[in-house]
Amino acid sequence: MYVPTIAVIVVIRNYLAHGLRRTQVAFGLAAFAAVTALFFAAQFWGTMPLPEADFVHYLKGRMSDPSRTDLLQFSYIWYRPLAKEIAETWQWMPHNILGIPVFALLIWLHTPLWRYFAATIRSLASEMHRQLIVAALVGVSLAYLVMFAMVFDYSRWISNWAVCMFLILHAVKTLPARQDVPPIPIDDRSTNIFGLIITLIPRVGIVRPF
Repeated sequence: MYVPTIAVIVVIRNYLAHGLRRTQVAFGLAAFAAVTALFFAAQFWGTMPLPEADFVHYLKGRMSDPSRTDLLQFSYIWYRPLAKEIAETWQWMPHNILGIPVFALLIWLHTPLWRYFAATIRSLASEMHRQLIVAALVGVSLAYLVMFAMVFDYSRWISNWAVCMFLILHAVKTLPARQDVPPIPIDDRSTNIFGLIITLIPRVGIVRPF
């Protein structure tokens, strides 16, 4: 979930901030090819080669507290092929998609932060940097749409998408800017109201928001 964002941060902090060098570009391309190959290998050949009961028994032997068997209830994920994961996701989608309005509300409640992010991008000194950052944000978001079609724990990946946006924001702030962007005012009424609402939300579930 974080690999596309890590790649974006590497490009921002290493290539955009310090310029392109041939050896760095070659190393980056080699790392990208290796990670991509590892991803597809894990997807199509990552099923455990031993029975699940034996795998769980091995995990129990590695646990500091073997009585916590509840921690092993998700051991089946190591035995689920990609095709089955996608089929189950689409089977449950009509039910789980009902939470989208709540997810949209949670994202909207962070509007002050999104405005600050947009202002930070607009303040960049280089037009090329601005265009690349926007393209990177679109690319990372599209990668999460792919996850939407593959896995059904929507709360987790939407939360991770927001974390990725925050991480990219921190990286963007290291690039040369025409002017400083003032922080979000602490006395802004709407920001404080949004923050209070978010604070009062008790939890974010795995499949549905609450």
